Amino acid sequence: MSQFQHDQSRRAFLKRAGALGMAGVAAPFVTSLGAIGEAAAATNSDYKALVCVFLYGGMDYANTLVPYDTAGHAQYLAARQNIAIQRDALAATALTPSADLKGGRHYALAPTMASLKPLFDAGRMAPILNVGTLVEPTTKAQYQARSVRLPPKLFSHNDQQSYFMASQPEGATSGWGGRIGDLFQGGNGAATLTCINASGNAVYLTGRNAIQYATGTGGPVALLNNASTLYTSGAAQQALKTLMTTAPGHMMGAEHAAISKRALDTYAQVAGALSGAPTSAFPLFPTNNTLADQLKMVARMISVSADLGARRQVFFVSMGGFDLHDNLATQHPVLMGRVADAMRAFHDTTVALGVSEKVTSFTASDFGRTLVSNDDGSDHGWGSMHFVVGGAVKGRRFYGEAPDIGNGTAHDVGQGRLIPGIAVDQYAATLATWFGVPAGDLSTVLPNIGNYDASTRDLGFL
Repeated sequence: MSQFQHDQSRRAFLKRAGALGMAGVAAPFVTSLGAIGEAAAATNSDYKALVCVFLYGGMDYANTLVPYDTAGHAQYLAARQNIAIQRDALAATALTPSADLKGGRHYALAPTMASLKPLFDAGRMAPILNVGTLVEPTTKAQYQARSVRLPPKLFSHNDQQSYFMASQPEGATSGWGGRIGDLFQGGNGAATLTCINASGNAVYLTGRNAIQYATGTGGPVALLNNASTLYTSGAAQQALKTLMTTAPGHMMGAEHAAISKRALDTYAQVAGALSGAPTSAFPLFPTNNTLADQLKMVARMISVSADLGARRQVFFVSMGGFDLHDNLATQHPVLMGRVADAMRAFHDTTVALGVSEKVTSFTASDFGRTLVSNDDGSDHGWGSMHFVVGGAVKGRRFYGEAPDIGNGTAHDVGQGRLIPGIAVDQYAATLATWFGVPAGDLSTVLPNIGNYDASTRDLGFL
C-alpha cells in the first residue's frame, strides 16, 4: 500500500469508523478450467457486477498506452527522453482497432501488458482516451482564463483520489460506487453485500445509506481470527460475543450491538457460501501479485452471488506504487505487467464461470502524469488513459479523442499534463447506465453529470 493510500484510508477510517469498520469468443483464452465448473451453477441470470481497479499514485499514461504511429512516437520520444519505450519494442503489443483514429494515430500497449492484447483483439477490452476529473467541459483557453469551474486542489494525490471516487476532494462522505449501491441494495438478499471492498477502505464504496463490506484476500475477516477460545477459554469467547451483540439501555450501545451482530452474522453467511468455492477452484490467477489476490477474492464472491442473494454488486480493489517521480523506466513496466496479468486472469475466470457479460472491470487513478520526463520519472498530471474489460464491452476500438503529443499543445497545460477530454462523470455514467441506473437517477449518483450534454453522457463502450 502506498503512503497516499494509507493516509487516505486512515483519515476515512477515523471519520467513519462506526459505519465502516463493522459493517464463446474468449474461450481460447481460458485453460485449466475444469475445477471451476461447479461454481458456475451458483450464478444468477440477472446478476451484474462492477469492479473498480484503482491504481494509487497517478498512472503514467504515456508509457501505458504508447503512441505507435511514426510521427506520434517521434514526438513522444522527444518529450520522454531517457524513460521512453523504443518503437521496435512495441511491435508485439501494437493495437489494430476496428475503426481508425483521426490523423493516422496509433497506439500500443506497454510491452509488459501483452496479456491484455488478446482481449482487445477479441473485442472484450476498450481503452478510454484521456479521462480525468472535471467539474464541467474545459478547454485550454477556459483553464487559462479560469472561466470554468475546476476540480479543487488539482494535482494533489489525496484530493484527486477522492474527487475521482466521489466528485468531492478529501473529506467526501460518499462515493459514486456507494451511491450506485444505495439504489440497488434493496434488491439484494443481504444489503450489506452490495458494496464489497477487497483492499481495505475507500470512499468510492461508501453510499449515503450503503456501507462497504470489507474482505481479506482469503475471505471475510473473522472476530479474533475465528478462534474458538479467548485466552484458552471457550466460555470467555462466547461471553465476548454476547457482550458485543446484546443491546444495552442506551442508543449508542444499541447501535453498536446491532452493527456487531450484523458483522458476525454476515461473516458466517459469507464464510459458509465461500466454503463451496475454495481458493483452489480458481487456478488462473498469478502468484506474487497482490492485485490478482484481491481479484481472486472478487471472483470467489461472484461465484457464490446467488447463494448470497446478490443481484447487483459493486467491488473495489487497488494497487499502489504509481507515484513514480523516479525510476519510472524500471518500476512502471513491472506494475503494469501485474495489472494486466491480474485483469486478464479475472476476465478469463468470469468466462469460466459463465458470467463474463455480467461483470465489467475498469481502471481508475488519482490522475495521469506529465509526458515530459523529469530525468528518470514523471510528475503529477491530470488526464490519463484507462481500460474497461468484460464480455459486455464493445471493444477493439478506442473511445475519446487522441490528445496531441507534446508540451504546450492545445490539449495540455504544460509538460504534457493532459486536460481531460472525457470527464470521470461521463466514464462513470456509462458504467452506471449499463449496471441499470435509470437516467433520472444519474444526477443522484454523479452530481456534476448535468453539466454535460445528454448526448455525451453515455460514451458507448458498453
